[in-house]
Amino acid sequence: MEIAVKAENITYSYYGRINALSGVNMEIGRGERLAVIGSNGSGKSTLLQVMDGLIKPDAGKLFYMGREVSHEALKEREFQRFFRGGMGYVFQDSDVQLFCPTVLDEMVFGPMQLGLSEEESLSRAHDVMAELGIEALKDRPSYMLSGGEKKRVAIGSVLVMEPEALLLDEPTNGLDPKSQMFLIELMFRLNEKGKTIVVATHDLALVDELNGTVAVLSEEHKIEKIGPADTVLSDQELLLKVNLVHEHVHAHGDTTHRHVHSHYQFHRH
Repeated sequence: MEIAVKAENITYSYYGRINALSGVNMEIGRGERLAVIGSNGSGKSTLLQVMDGLIKPDAGKLFYMGREVSHEALKEREFQRFFRGGMGYVFQDSDVQLFCPTVLDEMVFGPMQLGLSEEESLSRAHDVMAELGIEALKDRPSYMLSGGEKKRVAIGSVLVMEPEALLLDEPTNGLDPKSQMFLIELMFRLNEKGKTIVVATHDLALVDELNGTVAVLSEEHKIEKIGPADTVLSDQELLLKVNLVHEHVHAHGDTTHRHVHSHYQFHRH
């Protein structure tokens, strides 16, 4: 499988003292579905932001389609078009991502920044809005949208760029069940078209639904394990270690017992 994204010994700390990533190594195949999981504060969002070139690692190297993503390379117009057109990032909080006056303005902003004509940008925008079922929202400002609608618009503003890889940070967070299922089905449709899907989440039900490769981040901000979803999700010792499940203690009269507890249910098809 061709490698879409490669991280070599990525290390990052906030303000030079709050450790976020420690020597992270991973390869993401082109067209792969990868879930990056870990407890809150393990470095999931930071890793996706490094992958998208939003923050520069303190050490290590990042490659996209065989080309190094460096601070110097991102200053070059040709590389910017190559990388920004190929890598799409959807923020956890849609309000951070949406800033244009209307939904249609959000859709055409990215393509026009890449140098596409207004006609081509509008054509892409209408195609994506139709796919996401948000055509009726095109004249609305983002503050008049529901949480699920905002998420669709945020994703749409990235899809119009026609990226090769899509990075989604906690994509189902705060969404109702119907919106969650729409998003999961959308990720499968995009993946079937050949797009690389990378999701950062601590939602193990979502990981089970995606049923791809899983990279586990520890609370020490390191890669603890990479493997198939069913292998990772069945490893209770690993999930306990990285604080994604926990033990409950129950008392029955004079006796107590412990068992592993989680707040998710697997949904197998």
